[in-house]
Amino acid sequence: MPASIKDFAALKSLHKDLKKQEEARKIAEAERLQAEKIAALEADLFRRSIGDVAPLNPPDKLHASSPRPLPIARQRLADEQAALRESLSDDFTVETLLDTDDALSYARNGIGPDVIRKLRRGHWVIQSQLDLHGLRTDEAREALGEYLRGAIKRGLRCVRVIHGKGLGSINKEPVLKNKVRNWLTQKDEVIAFCQAKAADGGAGALIVLLRAS
Repeated sequence: MPASIKDFAALKSLHKDLKKQEEARKIAEAERLQAEKIAALEADLFRRSIGDVAPLNPPDKLHASSPRPLPIARQRLADEQAALRESLSDDFTVETLLDTDDALSYARNGIGPDVIRKLRRGHWVIQSQLDLHGLRTDEAREALGEYLRGAIKRGLRCVRVIHGKGLGSINKEPVLKNKVRNWLTQKDEVIAFCQAKAADGGAGALIVLLRAS
């Protein structure tokens, strides 16, 4: 093929490419103008929809207030109140809360006499016992409180507390026996108790009925 024909073909191809590029540029320019027009219309529509807008006043400065006092822990108060309820006093007298009969049986106010009769006759099986023999007064008081708390948690209803007859104490007086009776009356868990039958310890023990847990 002569060189002149080749040059003409190349020139024609170049012209064709330039024409395509020009058309692409025009299309891109038209799309850009269309996008700007749409954006302007949307902005105008937004301004019309919200109307006039007034600038907000700057907020007032916050002034730091004095710190609040720390709250007293509720759990600590509850623990202290529980400790007061659990404490057992030696200055308490049985007669202030309990009814008394000749058989040394006691029932909290509101408990019918049939409960005492059943307790004496062994209606409730003795499920556990605490022996306070040989303990000092403070040791016996602490041991009794801990024992009753554990009995309630275990769901026990009837227990025996052995306090002894006081034969080994000074002047043969049953000091611990009387204190145990007084302590028991101060426990909300105890609803009644009576002197044990001879086979269960007699005058040296008490059969205690606990409230249902």
